[in-house]
Amino acid sequence: MLVSRGVYDKFLRKVEKKLEERYRERGFTLIEVLVVLIILGLIAALVVPRVTGRVDEAKVETTKIQLRAIKNALEQYKLDNGFYPTTQQGLKALVEKPSMPPQPRRWRPYLEKLPKDGWDRDFIYISPGVKRPYELKSRGPDGEEGTEDDIDVWEL
Repeated sequence: MLVSRGVYDKFLRKVEKKLEERYRERGFTLIEVLVVLIILGLIAALVVPRVTGRVDEAKVETTKIQLRAIKNALEQYKLDNGFYPTTQQGLKALVEKPSMPPQPRRWRPYLEKLPKDGWDRDFIYISPGVKRPYELKSRGPDGEEGTEDDIDVWEL
């Protein structure tokens, strides 16, 4: 052996002592950790509402775009056939030829597929409508019909 056992043990104790000192020095105090958590919480409190607000705005805009596209398809359907699809035929008549009367004379596909609103829900279609030739709307963010946040095609 090149080094005596006593020298080797002394060396190991010094190394262990230095490692313990470094280990203790490297950690964060509880106060430092709490300060960082508070700062992160404040940042999250400021950023999250802005991000979620943008998501809601995007869903509303998507819904408005879809409503306009359906309205255009319904107008084309009426130009070709002389009437709008009935409530029973529904918006599906814009994608598939209706099998129930009144039968469209010059039917063609008016949409590739039926779009959904920004919240992935079906649109409400009633024909004939109360004050208009048809009613076409989304239930809006809350998903309930007849509330203030409904998005009506005639109000765009």
